[in-house]
Formats: sequence, C-alpha cells, structure tokens
Amino acid sequence: MSPTVSPWRNTAVVAALAAALLAGPGVAQAVPQAAPASQEQVAAASITWTLERASNPTQDQQTAYNLITSAMNAAVARYNNLSDLGKSITVRYDPGVPTADGNINGTIRFGNRGYMTERTALHEIAHTIGVGTSSGWSSLGGGGTWRGAEATALVKRFDGSNATLSTGGGHFWPYGLNYENEFSNTAADRHVQIVAAMVRDGL
Repeated sequence: MSPTVSPWRNTAVVAALAAALLAGPGVAQAVPQAAPASQEQVAAASITWTLERASNPTQDQQTAYNLITSAMNAAVARYNNLSDLGKSITVRYDPGVPTADGNINGTIRFGNRGYMTERTALHEIAHTIGVGTSSGWSSLGGGGTWRGAEATALVKRFDGSNATLSTGGGHFWPYGLNYENEFSNTAADRHVQIVAAMVRDGL
C-alpha cells in the first residue's frame, strides 16, 4: 500500500521551499508561512527614522549626531518592541531649539545636549504620532482628562481603579515622560503602551 500525502502537506512544503529560496541575503521573505484558518495574521507597522547630517560635520555636530543616534535607536527599538505603531521620522540637530520638539508631520528637532536622551526621544516620537498634535488629541484629551476607553483602562491597570490619565499643554501624565526624572524602564514601557492605546482610542 503506497503512502498518501495530503494536499495540505504538499502546499506547506512548497511554501517552505519557496520561502527558503527567497530568503537569501538582502531579499525579503516573500512567501509567509500559512496561518491556520482560525488565526488571522496582521503585519505590524514599524517606526523608522533618519538623521539629516551635514556633509562635512563640525565636532559639535558630530557629537550631537552621536548622542541623537543613541537616543533615537533606543526609543525606536522600544516602540517597535512594544507596539505596532508606524511612522517615518526625520530627525535634525538644530542648536537654536532650546530643548527638543516633535511634530505630527514626522519631524523631530534636538537642540540642547541635555535633551538628547532616550526619554526625550520617546516623548517626541509620541508628538509625531499625535500626542498634543492631532485632532483626535483635541477631542479626546482637550478637557484635562483623557476620555478614550483603552488608554484609561490601561492606566487603571497600572496604577489602580482610581487612576486617571491627565492631559494639558499637549502632554499627558502619568507616564508622559515629560521630565528626565520621570524616566525608568518601567515608565518608558508604559509610556509606549499608553501611546499605542491612545491611537486605538482615536488619537
């Protein structure tokens, strides 16, 4: 009696072989593994960033570029690890900026050396995503307390049933990372999770 090979198994083998052939150096895997019928796979977005550099940087610029690169790499890795948010961000060193700023158009400017930190980068990325800068922010956070259900439920999970997410001046707290002394790994993780929940709320 000859063995019977199911059509499903043939399909899985062909998909695996095709994926292996296509996944060489510099080639994206074009054939994703088939998901079981009961499970839906959604491709996660990601945050990417580029730093505008002078073609022949001064020592001041190079020092700033190094600090900014370290801060942005850490912040973007944290966002991409803990959320499925997507944004393409352009970063500039601008000594005329007293601290740092982020815009919903996807630009971040760093000025003062003391603000070239992961905490600042996380905070400014949130502005590019819509915290304090979007119409959703105005409608859901304009009254001094965030009114979206998902982010509100999340802060209660973190801090207890009486916790609220306060808003004002384009910022939120707790976990808004508005000042350097607010930074910790836990606070940074919660910051990203709250921003992602705000987006689900309609930010």
